[in-house]
This record gives sequence, C-alpha cells and structure tokens, in this order.
Amino acid sequence: MATFGTLSDRLTETFRNLRTKGKLTASDVDGTVREIRRALLDADVALTVVKDFTAKVRERALGDEVNKALNPAQQVVQIVNEELVQILGGEQRRLQFAKTAPTVIMLAGLQGSGKTTFAGKLAKQLEGEGHTPLLVAADLQRPNAVNQLQVVAEQAGATIYAPEPGNGVGDPVKVSRDGVEHARRQQHDVVIIDTAGRLGVDAELMKQAADIRAAVQPDEVLFVIDAMIGQDAVNTAKAFQEGVDFTGVVLSKLDGDARGGAALSVASITGRPIIFASTGERLEDLEPFYPDRMASRILDLGDILTLIEQAQQAFDEEEAMKVAEKLATEQFTLEDFLEQLQQMKKMGSMKKMLGMLPGMGQMKQQLDDFDEREIDRTEAIIRSMTPGERRNPKVLNGSRRLRIARGSGMTVTDVNQLVARFEQAAKMMKTVARGGTPNIPGMGPVPGMGRPGGSSKRGKKGKSSSGSRSGNPAKRAAENSGAVATAQPTGSGFGLGGGAKAPTEADLAEIQKLFGKS
Repeated sequence: MATFGTLSDRLTETFRNLRTKGKLTASDVDGTVREIRRALLDADVALTVVKDFTAKVRERALGDEVNKALNPAQQVVQIVNEELVQILGGEQRRLQFAKTAPTVIMLAGLQGSGKTTFAGKLAKQLEGEGHTPLLVAADLQRPNAVNQLQVVAEQAGATIYAPEPGNGVGDPVKVSRDGVEHARRQQHDVVIIDTAGRLGVDAELMKQAADIRAAVQPDEVLFVIDAMIGQDAVNTAKAFQEGVDFTGVVLSKLDGDARGGAALSVASITGRPIIFASTGERLEDLEPFYPDRMASRILDLGDILTLIEQAQQAFDEEEAMKVAEKLATEQFTLEDFLEQLQQMKKMGSMKKMLGMLPGMGQMKQQLDDFDEREIDRTEAIIRSMTPGERRNPKVLNGSRRLRIARGSGMTVTDVNQLVARFEQAAKMMKTVARGGTPNIPGMGPVPGMGRPGGSSKRGKKGKSSSGSRSGNPAKRAAENSGAVATAQPTGSGFGLGGGAKAPTEADLAEIQKLFGKS
C-alpha cells in the first residue's frame, strides 16, 4: 500500500538489523522499540496510540516468550504484527444487514474524503453479491454533488434516487426519508445515503448529519476518512463520533503517497472497526478491511490471501482446467496466452498485485519501473497475428514478423523477443504442470533452491563429463540431457522495453518475466 510505504520501509529496516543478532538483550529490545516509536510518530500515528503500542511490544519482547524462542528476532516481528493487528481493530467486521429490508447505510465525512465515489463502489460490490442497492442523493450543498452521484451510479450500474437538483436547493432530511420509502416501495434491499460534507467540522454539518440519522434510523453509519489527512484524522473522527456516532470506518485513498499513519489511529481511538479500504480510483478498487492482512502488508510480509481471492474472482475455473490440460500435453499456444493475459487484466493493477507478495517492500525500484502498458503492447503484437500464427509461432518468417510489427505499431525486434520469451515461458509452464521446478533464465538466486542456472557461456558447454552441478533440479536435469539453450534473449518480459535490471526475488521475477518488464 503506497500510503503506508514509508512506515513499512522504516519497520522493515528495523527488523532487518534485529535479525543479525542471535540473542536479544534488554538494550537490543529498547533500541528496537525506540526505532518503532520514531517510525510510527513520523507516519502521523497518534501519540497516545504509539505510547500504548510500544509499551505492549516492549513488555512482551522482554518476556519469556522471546527469551525462550529459538529465533528471538522473528518472535519480536510476530509480537509487533500481533499488536499492530490490535490497533487496526483486531478482527474483521462485515456490514450488518437489517432483518427486514431495506438495510439503510448512511455515509458521513468531510468534503473531499471520497464519500460519493465510495457510494458507487459499495453499490457495485453489493450488486455483485446479489443485492439491489439504491443510491440516495442527499448531498444538496456541494456544487454538482447530485450530478456526480448520478454519473457514479451510471458507471456502477446502480439505481439512484435524486428528486432535488442540489446546489443549495432541497431538504436533505426529507430526501433521505423519502429515499428509504421509495426503496421500500421498489423493493430495493439496501439504501446508501450520500450526505453532505464540509471542508472542516462545523455545527451546521453535524446538525444536518444528526437530523438525517434521526429521520432514517440507519443500520450502519459509515465514516469515510481520507487516509492522507494527517494528524487531523483523529480530531475529525472524534468530532463525527460525538456528533453522529458512526458504526464503522472506511479508509479512502490508500493508494496515495502520503504518510497515512493517522488512519491507523482511528480504530484504536474511536473503538469503531474499519470495514472497507478504498485502494484506487476504479469502482472495483474496494476491499473488505482485514486488520491481520493490513498489518502483514505494513510489515512487508505480503498479503497472499487477498491476492488469491482476487485471482479466484477474475479467473474462470473451467478455462483454467483447459489451460492446465494444454500445458500438460504441450499444446499451450499464443492464443491461450492471450486469454490468460486478458484474465490477468481483470484482476486490476499488476503493481498492486505484485505489492501483495512477501518482501516486495525491498524491491520498490523494480515495482516503480514496472510499466503496465507492456501487457497492452504484448497483447497488440499477438492480436496482429493470424489464428494460425498464434497456434504455431514456428511459421513466423521474416516477412510475417515485419507485417505483425507494422500492424501492432512495434518493431520486428519486439516481435522476435516476444516469440523467444513465449517459448521460454511455455517450457517453464510445462515444467510446473508436470510437478517440476521451473528454470527462469537470467534470474537471480531463488531462496531455498540454489542458483537457477548460469550464463549463456556456461550453457554453450553443454553436458560435462561430471554432469551438471546446478542447485536447481529442473535446470540440472535439463543440462544433463543437453536441453539447455545456448543463449538467452535479452530484454524485458516477452521482449518488450529492454534494458531494465532483473529482480532478484523469485515471485516478482517469474510474474514479470511472463507479463511485464524484467
């Protein structure tokens, strides 16, 4: 998460220094706690939260659970992770629906916090879950707020109730009350009321929000807060809690580059759970908030569960079985690869997905250099081929490659490198399908697997009298059978945008080799 990037870097560096010590003394623990305190304060986490957090970490780190641990450093990381989960709310809490429809959800927050966009995102997500949400335009103060909600509703494919034009015209309390009645008549099972905000907390804002709450008796009041708001987040949250008494929190703009640590304080200070996290501008960029997963991301431990869930939503199981069968029978073609690319794009931003892998905080430069347009360029090249060329790239002679390059707006070199990369990827996928360990040419060491092969010069030697000494089983078997290529093509994933440095982590390297820069 970009918002917590600096905090994540600081904590990761602190733990990296800690891992060099075989045994922890009281001085080591105090030094670590001091660095954690500084990192949290620099990230705008509230002082009271920082004091309570570091006191608990220090007490547990000096206790028997660390003294008796086989790896004290890892135990301290685990303690920090557990305490971080607690200040983020402990357990995940989902929306609570009314026993009798419609469920009324009221949104509150300052102007510019992202309420209107969140309303559309929530409506789209609820529709995907089988609900029939109704958006109610009760923000009649901000210029064009009603028009904005109408646009968002159209994009989300949701129904909207907007009897008043807004821009200072209309009674928001009456609109909210009538909206709930309209939903009941039209059999909408969820009502999402978008209320007005202000640039700052004032008495008029609180009175209007309190009046709407009293009129519609909502089942949920969600306080939408900008994750980049800074230290004022705590004061704003307290004001809304006293004035409206919200039931849950929504963190918006988590894809921003501000320090964002103050947002971590909201759940702890108010005692209200964070229910959703908005992670981008698209309507699909809304995630249920899991305190344990967020803590893992902040500590650069990855978020594999969310990544798997996104993959399950995007990938068709029947299609995946067909691809697996083709891989096993060595029938995987560029046509199949194009389908896989399209399914990958459904999952959203590649950078965001790669950021969910453990240890990606140490590879910020590679992630920043990753150009997601490479996927579009790869897709353009494949689409410029005929069906026969996609199924059998071996027929691609010079004239065909020139035609494909012109048709896709790329160069012949790009086409050549794409074909070479595809052949490598197909071999790797076949190895995985057969239960083997893939060899990724040009990659750095894969943890726990030895060095995955050497340079092209070593490949030219072929089979030696004493056999291969590679630490990679698949590589060793390939070398011993004389199947190692004499040279590996250079450039980025599938030959596009060459010149980037190869990552050293296996997870990122594999995915980038398949779908982007290396």
